[in-house]
Amino acid sequence: MTGKVKDVSVYENYLYDLGILIREMAVESKLAATQKQTDFATGYMDGFHRIVSLMQQQAKAFDIPLENIGLDGIDPDVDLV
Repeated sequence: MTGKVKDVSVYENYLYDLGILIREMAVESKLAATQKQTDFATGYMDGFHRIVSLMQQQAKAFDIPLENIGLDGIDPDVDLV
């Protein structure tokens, strides 16, 4: 790391945008898995299940509300299986 960013909001904005993008891609992967029903499509969706689950678990461990990282409104155990 070459230097520190003094504005914490940069990290907050980054995580929020990343969470929104991951959630959108996860929902798209579910649609693809449902329509195509191929091993690849299912594996792709499973990967997003793991990512969303991990990010939500880490947010909980750090007392970060899911809405702050754009991952509210998605339950990987319901929406990504």
